[in-house]
Amino acid sequence: MKEYSVAVVGIGAVGTEMLKVLHERGFPASSIRVFARSARDEEIAGRTYAVEAASVEAFEGVDIALFAGTEGAKGASQQYGWAAVERGAVVIDNGDDFRMDPRVPLVIPEVNPDHLRNHQGFVANPNCSTIQMVAAVAPLHRVAGIRRIVAASYQAVSGTGRAAIAELQAQVDAIHDGRDVACEVYPHQIAFNCLPHIGSLKDEMPGYTSEELKMRRETRKILDAPDIAVTATCVRVPVFNGHAEAINVQFERPISAQQAREILGQAHGVEVMDDMASARYPTQLHGSGKDPVFVGRIRDDTSAPNCLDLWCVGDNIRKGAALNAVQIAEKMIEMGLL
Repeated sequence: MKEYSVAVVGIGAVGTEMLKVLHERGFPASSIRVFARSARDEEIAGRTYAVEAASVEAFEGVDIALFAGTEGAKGASQQYGWAAVERGAVVIDNGDDFRMDPRVPLVIPEVNPDHLRNHQGFVANPNCSTIQMVAAVAPLHRVAGIRRIVAASYQAVSGTGRAAIAELQAQVDAIHDGRDVACEVYPHQIAFNCLPHIGSLKDEMPGYTSEELKMRRETRKILDAPDIAVTATCVRVPVFNGHAEAINVQFERPISAQQAREILGQAHGVEVMDDMASARYPTQLHGSGKDPVFVGRIRDDTSAPNCLDLWCVGDNIRKGAALNAVQIAEKMIEMGLL
């Protein structure tokens, strides 16, 4: 099997997970290099990496560049992405700088791998909340055609990065010890609280945040369905890792909850957990550290025609970022595109 020179750009939560996933899955890498803002040694999962300071020249000889978009590296692909492509690398970017760029396929390998054929050396990972929602609804869309999605997300602090994880832990400890709570990462206390505020406000849709607009735009691009109506409310919750979403979907054609269970039961990358009588449904604790998107609480919504409600859970750092990027590279190899 051909082997590839791989570079991981960024060594925060996502970059660290990318390195773990590459080794866990036995990715055919002849070498794995790590680029970040500064050079130093880092130990990750029992391996020591000589981290190199990122530069345009560093991408010479790199076949695949995985941009993690963490450790302050948001925008790193803006600085180095296309330069890496010019030097022969295929860039797979977890950041949001180029997701809606018409030159750049936005890909979930289980959903739209055919879009990879149009790549120009640069492929984007969707947003973590979009990945798990679309993975859950795309198999149903292929059968009944989605008309409208109403989603509410319950997103873990790991989506913000290591500083947010530390802040949640520090606030829990402070409350336990009777000390004052410090808020630096988020505008309000996140411990034992929920914040309906992820991302920045966007003038084009007053009152909506960037995270909520990502779910709309990215869903349409991934599914090649510009007319699907999507609205979302994205909420940060005091959970360390794993996102959950409550999703209401209206379809063009009738589809029952039982049909949906059967369809999703056969879908790649999806695991159905749906037995309320036995309290069997996915939770963020269950999904953390695992690869699939878990779906449960599938039920008929009788308040409108052709509607279903469902609940889905996914590891936002793993399937929502690192794993999806590595799977894109694996799919490109499988398709003969690398």
